[in-house]
Amino acid sequence: MLLRVTVLTVVLLGLVAFSILLAKVTLTPSPASEDIVTSNLQPGRSLRQYAEDYTFLAACKQAGGNVLLGVPFGLLLPFLVPRRLRMISMTLLTAAAMVLVELVQGALVTGRAFDIDDVILNTSGALLGYLLLGRRISHSYHVRAHAPRAEAVEPEAAEGETPSRTNAKTATKAGAKTKTGTTKTGTTKAGTPARGTTKAKEPVETGARTGSTRLPKARGSSGRPTAGAAQPGSGRALLDRLRRR
Repeated sequence: MLLRVTVLTVVLLGLVAFSILLAKVTLTPSPASEDIVTSNLQPGRSLRQYAEDYTFLAACKQAGGNVLLGVPFGLLLPFLVPRRLRMISMTLLTAAAMVLVELVQGALVTGRAFDIDDVILNTSGALLGYLLLGRRISHSYHVRAHAPRAEAVEPEAAEGETPSRTNAKTATKAGAKTKTGTTKTGTTKAGTPARGTTKAKEPVETGARTGSTRLPKARGSSGRPTAGAAQPGSGRALLDRLRRR
C-alpha cells in the first residue's frame, strides 16, 4: 500500500511538472512567425518542409524537440492506465492530449498553428519512451503492487479446499471398509456360503423338526428301526400290554 501511494504521488507530481513545461513550450506566443506559420492537416507535410528548407541541425532540433516532448507520456502514463492494453491506452491518451494542445495553439496563441505532424512526433516520442523504459518500470511496479492481493487470495482458496479433501479421504476410507466387510461376511473364496449364512439357517431347520407331529420310529438294540414295532395308541400295542400282564 505504501509503495502504491509513493509511486502514484511521484507520478502525479511528474505530470504536473511536465504539464507546466509543455504549456510554456507550446503555448508561448511567437509574434515573429505569425505570417509564416500555417495550419497543417496533411501528415508528412511539415516533415518534408524540415528536410527541404531547414538545415540539418534546425531540422533535428524541430523534429527531435517534438519527439522528446512526448517521451514523458510514455514514462508516466503506464503507471496510471490499467495493465491490459497498456500501450494502446497510453498511445491514445498521448494523442488526445497533443491534439488538444495543438487546437489551443491554433485558436488562442499568436504565431502558433495546428500541425498534425507535431501530434505524430509527440505520439512517437511517447511510444519510444514506453518501449525503452516505461514498459519495464511500470510492469515491475504493477507486479509488486498487486502481489499482496494474490498472496492473500491464495491461502483463502487453499483453506477452502482442505475440508473437501478431508471429506473425500474419509469417504474413500469408509467405502474401502464397507467393501472389505462385505467380502468377509459374504461368500468365501471357493464360492461356498459363509459362516454367518449357515448359522442363520440352523435355527429354522431345528425349529421345523421340533415343531412336527411325527414321532421317531421304534429302534432295536442296534439302533435301527424295527419293521414290526407297533406304534403307540394302536390296537396291537394294547394287545401286547395285556399279554405281558
